Amino acid sequence: MKRLIIATLCLAAGIGTSTAQDYKVKVQETDEQMERGRFEPTWQSLAEYDVPEWFRDAKFGIWAHWGPQCVEASGDWMARKLYQEGSYQYNYHVEHYGHPSEFGFKDVLPLFKAERWQPDSLVAYYKKIGAKYFFALGNHHDNYDLWDSKYQPWNSKNIGPKRDILDGWARAARENGLPFGISLHADHAWTWYEPAQRYDRSGKKMGVPYDGTLTKADGKGKWWEGYDPQDLYAQNHELSRGSWADGMIHQQWAWGEGASLPSQKFVTNFYNRTLDAINRYDPDLLYFDATVMPFYPISDAGLRIAAHFYNHNAKERKGRLSAVMFGKILDEKQREAITWDVERGAPSEIVAQPWQTCTCLGDWHYNTRTYERGSYKSAALVVRQLVDVVSKNGNLLLSVPLRADGTYDEKEKAILDELGEWMATNGESIYGTRPCAVFGEGPVAEKGVALKAQGFNDRQYRDMDSREIRFNQTKKYLYATPMAWPKDGRLTIRSLATGNKLATKKISSVYLLGYGRLKAVQTAEGLSVELPAATNRIAPVLRIKK
Repeated sequence: MKRLIIATLCLAAGIGTSTAQDYKVKVQETDEQMERGRFEPTWQSLAEYDVPEWFRDAKFGIWAHWGPQCVEASGDWMARKLYQEGSYQYNYHVEHYGHPSEFGFKDVLPLFKAERWQPDSLVAYYKKIGAKYFFALGNHHDNYDLWDSKYQPWNSKNIGPKRDILDGWARAARENGLPFGISLHADHAWTWYEPAQRYDRSGKKMGVPYDGTLTKADGKGKWWEGYDPQDLYAQNHELSRGSWADGMIHQQWAWGEGASLPSQKFVTNFYNRTLDAINRYDPDLLYFDATVMPFYPISDAGLRIAAHFYNHNAKERKGRLSAVMFGKILDEKQREAITWDVERGAPSEIVAQPWQTCTCLGDWHYNTRTYERGSYKSAALVVRQLVDVVSKNGNLLLSVPLRADGTYDEKEKAILDELGEWMATNGESIYGTRPCAVFGEGPVAEKGVALKAQGFNDRQYRDMDSREIRFNQTKKYLYATPMAWPKDGRLTIRSLATGNKLATKKISSVYLLGYGRLKAVQTAEGLSVELPAATNRIAPVLRIKK
């Protein structure tokens, strides 16, 4: 019956069910075969997917968004921006490493050594501070694979650390009993690296091409002899429309607005690499920095990856499906098939399907300027976002930037320690909870903050105070969390006024986690409580007996 209903909805919404038509670039399965099973590479079939309960209970994960772009410690997208004349990353690279016509990103790769990286202790620490799943970067838009890749010679086993990074992370996650996730971003290397085809428009190197169009033959006598730079840069193609305008890529992220059409070879290579990673490391979670899914709607690659991932995951677990696959900017029908990821933000309402927000303590790749300025998110900001997201049926995935050597800095450590202390006391109000009839109250809750593209509205958490309260629940308890301690110690929760949606029964007790029972008075104006002196530096949590 569910299949019939889904089919009807898909047809009504115009969602195709064919596996082999209407795609400009179709995957070739000569090397990697899609796992056959319950799911087929169609929206109709994938809509039968249900998010596993373990993910709904987990609520909080940590992500090591870490790779060779951390070498120069100049921030995210440095492998693109070093080819953008006049940018901070370009100027820094030229001053410290050389001009991109002579020393490009390919030459940065051997400098990525990961010499102090200890995955076991890192993942154990993340678990200690409250993470219930762990994510590792498999590749970024820089197109470098962080494993012993069969289909990408520019990888961490061959160049740089000379280690299989994903294998180390996967083993550490399993040993610590955490579900393991892999994020894969290289599907956009095709357009993302286009500035590598440029040249300086002024100065001594004016008109000298950058290294983005070098070929294998150019490597004779160089350290990279035998490697083809086009396997990394993928720039043997015409530029996208308006490519010299640095911001144009954001308009073309969904493979429209004049984006250069990727070749079948490029799409199939990404497909092969992704299936290789799934088959080797058997992840529970798979993340793509893509609108909907990789190469959608110009290719069937994303649909085939999703079907393979779900079928492989269930096969390895004797029919029990634990898989979660993420995509961005999904409509309601697409959220039936894969899980919605919101980058650096949250919707302003409870979402029916479980979802996730991904955010970072600082920049996505390690940035020395973030460290020097002290501009990391505070533990209080992380908690506010976590509590807000959970109240709306979501999970929070927090990236902790690592330096190129595989370590975090002491400022990050202090933030994570404080976060861990709060979670140790108040975690029962997070893990295993579900949304209430109302997610919260307060100026921000009542106003709402709109999403921008794939998210980007998490500045809202900087302005929240004790008037902003979020709710969630278990079968036994209701939890109310103000986003800060009230200065006068007095708190009135309007949503718990007698007769309101959250107060269908008289409240019998109010308990402050980490402290004890509180005196409380419930009236037509709300539930009024007097709090003791702050027991932590972040926020109180009230456990209310229904």
